[in-house]
Amino acid sequence: MITTALLHDVAEYVDSRVAKVVINGSYEITDFQLKQVTEHTLVLNYLIPAAAVSLVTLIELKDAADNTLTSNAVNVPITADHLMLQTIEAKEAQ
Repeated sequence: MITTALLHDVAEYVDSRVAKVVINGSYEITDFQLKQVTEHTLVLNYLIPAAAVSLVTLIELKDAADNTLTSNAVNVPITADHLMLQTIEAKEAQ
C-alpha cells in the first residue's frame, strides 16, 4: 500500500513539472485560473477563448522545456469562452 503522504508528494512533483497547456498542438496556455494540489490530486483550471479555438481535439500538458507530460485526444466544441477543469490523480493501481 502506498501512503497518502507519498501520493501527495507525487501530485506535488507533477504540479512542479506542468508549465503549460497546449491545445491542438499549437495554442499555448500558461496562465492558470487555478493550479493546486489537494490531497493527491493536481487541479488545473484554465480558460480556452472561443476567439482562438473553435474545437479542441488534443490537450497536452507540457513542461518548461516543451516536453509532453500528458496527451489526451478529446472532442470539445468551443462556442463561448470555456473554463476547463482538468485533474490528475496520483493513486495506487489495483
